[in-house]
This record gives sequence, structure tokens and C-alpha cells, in this order.
Amino acid sequence: MHVFKTIRGQIITLSALALLAGTAMAADAPAAKTAAKAGEASSPTTVVARVNGVDIIKAELERAKKVILSRNQMGQATMNDEMSKKVEEAALNQIIAKELLYQDGKKLEIKDLDKRVQEKVAENKARFKSPADYEKALKEMDMTEKEVETFTKEDMVIGNLIETKIVATTKVTDDEAKKFYNDNKDKFRQAESARASHILVGADQKASPEEKKKAKEKAEALLKQLKGGADFAELAKKESSCPSSAQGGDLGFFGKGQMVPEFEKAAFALKPGEVSDVVETQFGYHIIKLAEKKDAETVPFEEAKERIVQFLTQQKVQKGISDRVEELRKKGKVEILAK
Repeated sequence: MHVFKTIRGQIITLSALALLAGTAMAADAPAAKTAAKAGEASSPTTVVARVNGVDIIKAELERAKKVILSRNQMGQATMNDEMSKKVEEAALNQIIAKELLYQDGKKLEIKDLDKRVQEKVAENKARFKSPADYEKALKEMDMTEKEVETFTKEDMVIGNLIETKIVATTKVTDDEAKKFYNDNKDKFRQAESARASHILVGADQKASPEEKKKAKEKAEALLKQLKGGADFAELAKKESSCPSSAQGGDLGFFGKGQMVPEFEKAAFALKPGEVSDVVETQFGYHIIKLAEKKDAETVPFEEAKERIVQFLTQQKVQKGISDRVEELRKKGKVEILAK
């Protein structure tokens, strides 16, 4: 069961780091608070930490900071000193955690590891449109192809450790799932919803008055055809400018707040089988046919159970990783060094 997955740029998966990004350890670890102030000049090869004798250099720290900033859509220029320090602390703790997990994971055998690493690297490289795009991505992350291979190997080793020692032993009982459901009934409240189809004659807000007039006249002509007995789905396939035309205009189920107000008001005012008049929205002119409505209800436990189990499993796995890192850190020797 894969309950963790994230991508570092488009180059490499770093699952463990993704789960550890939100742990308290990143904010509270005493060692992290002894790190040198952000912004001080140092060489990319300067050792910033040492984990059981393995050096972590400044370049790795800067790369991890880039990942955090990218993942949170933050720019270096928008950060103050306090924010920058927090990002640096989180990045350093993530690297330390990754190294601890990697060292632990190396104790487990992985068949054909080197071959699998090469296959994964090739797979990730193939996601790029061209070799030039791949090289550009490497440059942006300050990485070499050799480093990509190293990170891929580390990730496979860490992933195997998590799957084997944590995920495989993580269970969520029916009682736990039921308790979560009973304690969070409000989260399983499903609002009133409707299933409808529509025919759209497009005319956006930039359209001229004349273009809007023509679009409305076309929509009214289509409505007239429908009133004369034309098949709604067939007409939608031929005339609607919405991508839903391929499904005969079917939009599936939607709740209140998911559609623009004018469309929503018209759709929910219909009875199943009824067709609306021409409805104007920012997208143009719609003709709506209501298929069915569902009243507001609480989703039954059996329907919600699978999602609950998945959610609780993720929580347990994340805690399992955090606990294992804490244990490894206590048993090992982690040094935070000045930059």
C-alpha cells in the first residue's frame, strides 16, 4: 500500500521527506535551533551537520530549502529573517531525518537495487519534453546526473524501509474507523446535490454586444428545437461549446457553491426531467436539463469507511516515521555545525 508520494521537481521522488515536512521535529528539535544564522556566506562544500559520521554539506541544505519553498509556493525575496530561519531549520532536520532513515534502510536487502535505480532515473528523465528541459531542471536544482542517481537510490532504500517496517505493520481496526466516524459526523455531511446536463453557446465577458446577441439568439433557437422534441444529448453533442458536449452535456453531480450562481440557481430550481429557459452566465448562454437531485444527508459509515481507513493509515504511518527518526536520532550521533 503506497500511502506516501511526492516529487522533487520532476526529477526524483522523496517520499520520506514529504511526510516529515510537517512533523513537530522540524520546529522543535533543539539541535536545529543551534544552527548558524541564515544568510551567512559559506562554501557549497561547507559541512553544516554530521550524522553518524556522514557529512551534510551546505549545497544539500540549499537544495532542500528550494524544495520547501517550491512546495509551499514561497519566494526567497518574500521572506523575512524569521521565516528564512524556520525554512532553514526545517530543511536541515529533513536532511538529517533522511540520512538517519537511509542508514537504517541500508540494513535491509533490496534485490537488483542498482538496476532498479537506473530504470527509475530513466523513467523520470523521460517525463521531460527534451534533454534540454531535463538539463535545465538539473541546473535549477543545482544537481548533477550522478546526484540524481544517488538521491534515487536513497529514496528507494528509505521507501523500502517504510513499506517493510512501518506500512506493513500499520493496521486500522474497524473500531478505530467507527470511532473516527462517530467523532466527526459533521465531516461526512453531504449537502444537497444535483445532476444536470447543459448546452452552452459560448460568449465570454470580452465578447462584443453583437456577438452576445448572436449567441443568445442561437441558444433561443436551440431551446425551441428542444421544445419541439429534439433529443437533448444529441443536440448538446452537436451544438454545445462546453467540453461536456462529448458526454451529451452531462456534468455529473455537483453541490451548491460548485457552479457560478446563475447556473446553480436555475439548475436547483428545476424538477427532474425539466429543461430551463436560456440562462446567461459569464461563460455565455446555457440551456440546462436536470436529471436528478439528492437531498442533504450524512454519508453512511460503510460508504465512508475506505476513505477513513486510508486517512488513519496515513496518520499512523507518518507518526511511525517520526517516531523511528526520533529513536534513530537518540541512538545515533547528530552534530549541528556552523556554516
